[in-house]
Amino acid sequence: MLAALLTRHMTPDDVPSGLRLCRLSGWNQVEEDWIAFLKLSPDACRVIESNGAVAGTVATLRFAQKFSWIAMLLVDPAMRGQGIGTDLLNEALRILKNEKCIRLDATEAGARIYCTHGFQEEYRINRLVAESPIKSRTKTGACRPMSNADLEEVFDLDKRVFGADRNALLRSFLMRAPEYAWVSRTGDTLAGYIFGRHGYNHEHLGPLVVPGEPAAFELTTCCLAHKRSFLIDVPDDLEKWNGWLQNAGFARERSFIRMYRGLRVQPECEKYQFGIAGPEFG
Repeated sequence: MLAALLTRHMTPDDVPSGLRLCRLSGWNQVEEDWIAFLKLSPDACRVIESNGAVAGTVATLRFAQKFSWIAMLLVDPAMRGQGIGTDLLNEALRILKNEKCIRLDATEAGARIYCTHGFQEEYRINRLVAESPIKSRTKTGACRPMSNADLEEVFDLDKRVFGADRNALLRSFLMRAPEYAWVSRTGDTLAGYIFGRHGYNHEHLGPLVVPGEPAAFELTTCCLAHKRSFLIDVPDDLEKWNGWLQNAGFARERSFIRMYRGLRVQPECEKYQFGIAGPEFG
């Protein structure tokens, strides 16, 4: 007999349960990631309980009036095959029913399920991991640590690259891991930037926004100087950039498919996106 299931709002008290599901699934998220969801979307994250224990989670984010995001759809491995994942997806779609566009990043297996709910493929993303940092490169001096004085320009460019305002999310990244927040400038003009955050298995780099590979090389190198294990999620069509990362010691771990349902959003400067924030944040 299947256990009775209860869907309810996620609260800060559920963060340990969310982390338990992350560990069971081998995901990289840490406590600060769950807290970010609950701060940014306090009424739009859900859990499913089975006999009083959290068996699954899903989180959603609204990026202004542009589009929304579905993430952190996790099911306890011991409870899979009982429709919990489908129930969580339907709950997320119910929460976002009035949104003109819903987006998410899916695995190959997940994409087949999302297609049956009206999602379509946008493009593909490669996750690359380096267990040890690359050899350092000569710096040109165009890069420096990000400061509060840079934020207005960073947020303006990010809105044109991502397609929506995510200032609050980027501020949280800067606060959590200032050592991975760098900018690149050409004279007085902002040329690019990178953020990062701490993870359970690897440090997560991104978003990385630049006009081309030279700035991407240098901004990434600034972060890798910390001699830790890193991952970065890179659009698949950036062949030269993917190749540079692999030559520098990164290995392709898996791929994701960015998907959308509804009115597709095509950012003005999307070609500047050399690393996404992550499949959970867009």
